This record gives sequence, C-alpha cells and structure tokens, in this order.
Amino acid sequence: MINRAEKLKIHRIKAVLAEKDLMHKDLAAMVGKTPSAITRICNNDFQPTLKLLREIAIVLDVCICELLIDPRKEK
Repeated sequence: MINRAEKLKIHRIKAVLAEKDLMHKDLAAMVGKTPSAITRICNNDFQPTLKLLREIAIVLDVCICELLIDPRKEK
C-alpha cells in the first residue's frame, strides 16, 4: 500500500481551483458530483474518468492539458 507521501500527483485540479478562486463544493455543483468526491479527486485518492476530466476542464474554462501539466513548468 502506498502511503500519502509516496503518492504521485496525477493532476492539477486542486491547483487550478485555487488559481480560479473556487472551492471543491463549487466544482462539485458545476459537474454534478458530491463535494466529498471532488475532495477525493483533489487529494489524489481517486482519479477522475476522462469524461469527468473533460467536464471539469469545460466548467473551469481550461484545456485538459492544463489539468494535467503545469504550463509554467513546460517552458
């Protein structure tokens, strides 16, 4: 079993929410999920499906790539 410190950060949803000044519950309402489901996704306890990842990108008005890769670090 992988402990919390060893988990890989698979996505940047939590960071994008902070950049957009939104909370987990805001995103949950926008995509029709529970706040606890979004919290689990943001904490990398659960990975979203590609369909959900696409929905999140649409409601946050970002490219899916921005949810996966920090564009500032790719330069």
